[in-house]
Amino acid sequence: MARQVVECVPNFSDGRNDETVRLLAEAVRGVAGVRLANVSADPDHHRTVLTFLGAPEAVAEAAFRAACVAVERIDLRTHQGVHPRIGAVDVMPFIPLRNVAMSECVQLAREVGYRIARELDVPVYFYEHAALPGRPHDLPTLRRGGFEKWAGVVLTEDRAPDAGPNRLHPTAGAAIVGARHPLIAFNINLNTDRVEVAQHIAHTIRQQRQHVPQLTGVRALGLLLPSRGIVQVSLNLTQPERSPLWWVLEYVRTLAAQHQVEVLETELIGLAPASAIVEAAAEYLQNPALSEASLLDLWLDPDWQPD
Repeated sequence: MARQVVECVPNFSDGRNDETVRLLAEAVRGVAGVRLANVSADPDHHRTVLTFLGAPEAVAEAAFRAACVAVERIDLRTHQGVHPRIGAVDVMPFIPLRNVAMSECVQLAREVGYRIARELDVPVYFYEHAALPGRPHDLPTLRRGGFEKWAGVVLTEDRAPDAGPNRLHPTAGAAIVGARHPLIAFNINLNTDRVEVAQHIAHTIRQQRQHVPQLTGVRALGLLLPSRGIVQVSLNLTQPERSPLWWVLEYVRTLAAQHQVEVLETELIGLAPASAIVEAAAEYLQNPALSEASLLDLWLDPDWQPD
């Protein structure tokens, strides 16, 4: 049977406590058959993103073990960060990578979600492909209002969870668990502390994504990063095949220049498909012949074949 590979990219609401970040990573590393590929912790977002992959059942077990750490250690009553959040296990997507159907990731998401609800007493919402029929399915809607708005409130109608108690966990809030296609989390940092600049750029992207094909599916937030004294346009490229990294960067660069602001640096959170990186390299190196077949590292994977 061909090897199956699933990716999980959970976002946990702590990016400042080194011990919590270490324990989250150890929970994943402790599961045989799972590779922890990336740990990204940010103090301003106050958020840690783990990226790990492996066989479906092993990935599901690693995800649950990390959720146990988060629920035990993270207290949203004292949490302050610039990124929206409603739970300690804020979002946990399962992504099919190799020889896995989306339906299998939906099943994994629901199994892990019901287990979180049952064993950790945390209300769970299912999102994107794992959303239950007739229920809200998009992440911004499910997270709207955050922990503070819904703490202590009986959750009914559209706010009723899909599993677990009808109130937020007193310290860990709710968990949003789902299945989705790969996306690229891409941040663009600007050399200014004027948050209104980043917010205006993010608003423009959200406004124009209905009209500009390259912005289709791009989610954008404008955030202040107090520890660095700069602002950030935080992006999720949910349809990366339509939104080239280089094009999005140049679009933001043009909008920033209208405010006499420059791009300082960019950040990639987690992993990105090789095709997206090659596409950006081909543009900036002015080498249209560049392709994934040009990358030595890919040829080291015995399963990889050029298209």
